[in-house]
Amino acid sequence: MTDYIIRASAADNQIRAFVATTKDLVEHSRKIHNTSPIATAALGRLLTAGAMMGVMMKSEKDLLTLQVKGDGPMGGITVTATSKGTVKGYVNNPGVMLPPSPLGKLDVGAAVGQGMLSVIKDLGLKEPYIGQTDLISGELAEDLTYYFATSEQVPSSVALGVLMNKENTVRRAGGFIIQLMPFATEEVISKLEENISKVNGVTELLDKDMTPEMILEQVLEGFDVEILDKISTSYECNCSRKRVEKAVISVGKKDIKEMIEDKEPIEVNCHFCNENYVFSVEDLKDMLKKASR
Repeated sequence: MTDYIIRASAADNQIRAFVATTKDLVEHSRKIHNTSPIATAALGRLLTAGAMMGVMMKSEKDLLTLQVKGDGPMGGITVTATSKGTVKGYVNNPGVMLPPSPLGKLDVGAAVGQGMLSVIKDLGLKEPYIGQTDLISGELAEDLTYYFATSEQVPSSVALGVLMNKENTVRRAGGFIIQLMPFATEEVISKLEENISKVNGVTELLDKDMTPEMILEQVLEGFDVEILDKISTSYECNCSRKRVEKAVISVGKKDIKEMIEDKEPIEVNCHFCNENYVFSVEDLKDMLKKASR
């Protein structure tokens, strides 16, 4: 198990924690989307957050979608996660390039810009739950911290990081979400705040070869910590030719007829895994029959 998430509780359940290492899945997304370093960092951060927030959901069929829509050159980011630890995503402009920030780091905030963060939870009810907050910095960890506090009323500390090699492959990726329960005492809150203030950045911890368990130990130092679960996480797209065919049929008979009249095969691209599906004119005629039923 190379990429995984640790779920834990501490201080008699006053704290709940999720820590992830996600280097392989972020590198996989970099390869399939051919993302620039800054796009890799942005997408990698949101994939990591999505993976941890996905396993917070209870039912096997629950789906989580994170959408970042900013006015920066990256355009937007979409990530979808399941409760089983699988995640997928894409950026609107994967080739975006910007000069480093004043601190010499990848300027994700400038690439994302100002805009909105949406958290959509499909829990199998009639309508999905949608929480929306303004982007605070565009750096994503701060934006999610703000989302948890305002939209879910859960005081949280979110840290996300992607570290790149010189040849632009992913060197380290991971993060944590630490949350306080409503009954947390002032003593626990103060101690946790003190611990988190000592963390310079999650990428620094990951680059020291620290595992999620070791990071958890440092962030929750002085608390009794109970590890509840170790969950494998991976990049996984569930698209298939059959699913794409259903999507084409759903556009309606009129549009399918127009495609047939063009007498050319159509190509449909999956945003999440970059797989291309080609349908011939004969395929389209079969779809038209299905759409007419």
